[in-house]
Amino acid sequence: MTTAYDPHAFEPFAVTVDLAVFTVRGGALHVLLIRRGQEPYAGSWALPGGFLLPRESAETAARRELAEETGLPEAVVGALHLEQLRTYSEPDRDPRMRVVSVAFTALVPDMPEPAAEGGGDADRARWVPVEKTGPPAFDHALILSDARSRIGAKLEYTCLATGFCPPEFTLGELQAVYETVWGTALDRPNFRRKVLATPGFVEAVPGAARLTGGRGKPAALYRAGPATTLHPPLLRPTEGNAK
Repeated sequence: MTTAYDPHAFEPFAVTVDLAVFTVRGGALHVLLIRRGQEPYAGSWALPGGFLLPRESAETAARRELAEETGLPEAVVGALHLEQLRTYSEPDRDPRMRVVSVAFTALVPDMPEPAAEGGGDADRARWVPVEKTGPPAFDHALILSDARSRIGAKLEYTCLATGFCPPEFTLGELQAVYETVWGTALDRPNFRRKVLATPGFVEAVPGAARLTGGRGKPAALYRAGPATTLHPPLLRPTEGNAK
């Protein structure tokens, strides 16, 4: 079956991974970026990523590159829930050669600062507000836009928002995640009612509460529930579903 197959009849190309890792900091959506220390695009900011090694999967490569380029602890990187976003394969997306990239996205609570100096072809890494990223290298503006759209949509139908929160959180903190990602204010009583009426979305932490800066009583604490999807969905406000 393979005797007629000639691998040299096909133009070689490389496979890379890119990661759009988001968190919420100071009420703003941030993405993890690295500054490239090598050409092409030396000195430009880009998403973490790099080339697959011959004997590793795309997800393994994604975790390896993230740890190498950001200096984040391997235990932190290994625990991330990575979701494959899509494949980017335009012929001229990389000036070095034909490169096909498998992109991943991840949502994380506030994480440690990256190392002051990056590794691999990155000379540093940092969290950057999504609205202030500027034009990143390669086609990473497209990847970042696609990743943000995917996150916004998944917040409507899944329990993914709890991934931005610490292990125990208030409903106000959960609401802030939705408002930050969607870029819109939500009605507090309505949001609370919908969250608590959704089976398995959150679970109350018995006897736990946290002061939230106001003069009222401490807010109850919750943790992520066992559900993975929302029934009914928690739709972002529009003219048709604002109430």
